[in-house]
Amino acid sequence: MNRTYEIMFIVRPDVEEADLDKLIEGFSANITGGGGEVKSVEKMGRRRLAYTVRKFNDGFYVLLNIAAEGSLIGEIERRLRVSEPVIKFITVRMDEEEKRLAKVKALRDSKVKRSAQPIAPPPAPVAIAAAAEPVAAVAAEVAAPVEAAVVAEPEAVVAAEPVPAAV
Repeated sequence: MNRTYEIMFIVRPDVEEADLDKLIEGFSANITGGGGEVKSVEKMGRRRLAYTVRKFNDGFYVLLNIAAEGSLIGEIERRLRVSEPVIKFITVRMDEEEKRLAKVKALRDSKVKRSAQPIAPPPAPVAIAAAAEPVAAVAAEVAAPVEAAVVAEPEAVVAAEPVPAAV
């Protein structure tokens, strides 16, 4: 089963353009000879490296998009590893990445659809007033016995310790 891969490799900066083309053609021939398909080749040019790699501060970047079997990818990685002009490489399986991106996009689309739906109107003001009436009645019932107790026992209020006057 062929899967989609991206192989990016960095070639030493002292390699001539003709040698770089020959190196790319050699890897492309290995891929097609092994039953894979080279979808695109992109020479990204000479760029500065983020850190020193094998005593080089810059290199030529090359990106290959291919469709191939996993065993062929292992062979290509082995060849990249032993190739003298290649100073660094990375292989990424893109079909998994595309599946993940499609899932994220579907999730975002569903959120957009939900947010595009109109918001339900607020409940009628009559319902709020009706709900407030029982609360007021309960509050009055609770407050009435407390007021009666204070009025019925004035001695308890007088017997309380006096509050000291502010100086």
